[in-house]
Amino acid sequence: MNAPSTLGRHLLLDMQGVAAPLLTDAEQIERVLRDAAHAAGATPVDARLHHFGPGLGVTGVLLLKESHISIHTWPEYGYAAVDIFMCGTSRPELGVDVLVQALRPAHWHVRDHARGPGFARSA
Repeated sequence: MNAPSTLGRHLLLDMQGVAAPLLTDAEQIERVLRDAAHAAGATPVDARLHHFGPGLGVTGVLLLKESHISIHTWPEYGYAAVDIFMCGTSRPELGVDVLVQALRPAHWHVRDHARGPGFARSA
């Protein structure tokens, strides 16, 4: 049996110029990740977020039935890095829209990578 060449999409979202208070609130970030997952048609399974202390950033992952969304924030730089990996019929680009609307970066860039056995390279 041949495997499909694309099993999922992995979006890498960089956001610059985000207000520092938005990048330090772990509870708000979890809500935004959950909203992004729902908008993309994905199913949250569990969340683990860690706040590094007053004025410091947050790192975390929202586990999905379809894979995951992870985030790491640097409020001192107004920067957030987000990975959205989803398979199935989910539409991760809709999750990007939610994240950008919620965090309101001055600048953002997304890279879209197809994932699956058809994209593996030999060493």
